[in-house]
Amino acid sequence: MTAIDPAWLRAHPLPIPAADDDKSQRGTVQVVGGCAEVPGAVLLAGEAALRAGAGKLRLATVRSAAFHLAMAMPEALVVALEETAEGTIAPGAAAALLPRLDGCAAVLLGPGMSGEGARALAAALLDGLDPGAGIVLDAGAMSNLGAHPEALRRHGGRSVVTPHAGEMASILHIPKEEVSADPLAAARRAADALGAVVAMKGSLTWVVAPGGAALSCDHGLVGLATSGSGDTLAGIVAGLLARGATPVQATAWAVWLHAEAGHRLSRRIGPLGFLARELLAEIPAIMADLSATAG
Repeated sequence: MTAIDPAWLRAHPLPIPAADDDKSQRGTVQVVGGCAEVPGAVLLAGEAALRAGAGKLRLATVRSAAFHLAMAMPEALVVALEETAEGTIAPGAAAALLPRLDGCAAVLLGPGMSGEGARALAAALLDGLDPGAGIVLDAGAMSNLGAHPEALRRHGGRSVVTPHAGEMASILHIPKEEVSADPLAAARRAADALGAVVAMKGSLTWVVAPGGAALSCDHGLVGLATSGSGDTLAGIVAGLLARGATPVQATAWAVWLHAEAGHRLSRRIGPLGFLARELLAEIPAIMADLSATAG
């Protein structure tokens, strides 16, 4: 089994922009998610995408949170979406959002989303979005994938899903204990069913492509199991896809960068108690360190 480590990463370097490239050439990321109770998930994912090197950022969330999100993230264009009485994104918001996805190099669906509305919105966006952009599905956007895998398969292997064991159990309609007993087998089943790269998160994280090829990363640590950590990982994947990395490459790099950021914080702060948002400022230096030693 191939391990994700600095040697693998140097052998699979990220696309490096030319000196005269502008922000558009590094790709636009669109993040869709959030609700009245968890608007910050979109903020974490969006900042992660920029820290990973994406050139432009668009965020879309519930109307009640959009203004506050725009003030907190001045680097982003923020779209206010219609919301339900419960403060979640209304399923009908897809019609207004789809035209805005043209030209996006990567689309991240799901951070902070939950409920029936999230499933309906994700399905409508996957059905209406023209294949070509990189797709990352996280959290609430994954909850109905097992019942309708064709929605993701139509995107031709340009997609990534980032489940933990509970989310994987929902995708495959099996007990969580079965996933935990053999996470690699579960990831391979999901990758083939969805036609997507799977980041099977855990103490040992697996990155599995359709067809079963697998990479493993044991570089994580317990401090990464904290609120918002998954949002940051998904955002890093999206940012790397926008730069032109392949889905496997973007996912493997994201898993390592996320873990290494945790190690650097643990040495300065302690093994527990660092925050998900603190991971993000570490990412550019880690990428630079790996690039500096690649040659």
